[in-house]
Amino acid sequence: MSKLPEITLFFWIMKICATTLGETAGDLLSMTLKVGYAMSSIILISVFLITLIVQLNSNKHHPLLYWAVIISTSTAGTTMSDYMDRTLALGYMNGSIILLASLLVILTFWRLTVRDLSVVNIKTTKVEMLYWSAILFSNTLGTALGDFLADDSGLGFGGGALLISSLIGLVVIAHFYSNISKILLFWIAFILTRPLGATVGDLLTKAHDKGGFDLGTIGSSAVLLIILGIFVVHSIRKQRKTEIAAIAPDFELLESEMEGRG
Repeated sequence: MSKLPEITLFFWIMKICATTLGETAGDLLSMTLKVGYAMSSIILISVFLITLIVQLNSNKHHPLLYWAVIISTSTAGTTMSDYMDRTLALGYMNGSIILLASLLVILTFWRLTVRDLSVVNIKTTKVEMLYWSAILFSNTLGTALGDFLADDSGLGFGGGALLISSLIGLVVIAHFYSNISKILLFWIAFILTRPLGATVGDLLTKAHDKGGFDLGTIGSSAVLLIILGIFVVHSIRKQRKTEIAAIAPDFELLESEMEGRG
């Protein structure tokens, strides 16, 4: 039984909500609460490791647990990116290059050792650890790219979101109308939805005079958590219906056998 969700439209909507929440929650901890980037990274990476350990020890897909890990990689990625840029003074561009190289190393190792980069049929702990490592670095890379587009490129929050949305649109077109590897397109889309979440997060939290909606990190995080929670509840109900439908024939068979014996 796979421990990962189906890759559907719902998945991508939840991914954008989760990564945007990761952006706002990471900023809430590091800036609003003034914990600092280094300490925030330590705290959020610890949360990521805890949720990951629980996920690795589960025996099936749990929507709430899965998205908890996704959020923790997003928040950890936000503070890790900010730490690389501001504390280590690498800048968003240099940080993006380092993170991209790290992600390519992980995916290359995955491909050479497992021979399959499937993101649906993952059943072993080794492959799942590679999957989550790639998720963490892709989210951190997405944060750095999003901040670069919003702050250093001159596009601003809205322009950055528009550019990333256009690129995601091209990936969708390629998915349906080209022979490009679906796995390759998945990872491109996964990386691009992170900077989209980062720019949307900035758009929600920044003041009006900076082009944002001025909801603040607390208000934005609360709204996003509620939206994501609704989707998670929907996913749990859908999964339960699927599981009940899967075992129903077994019950019918057992019932008929008992009637036959009677």
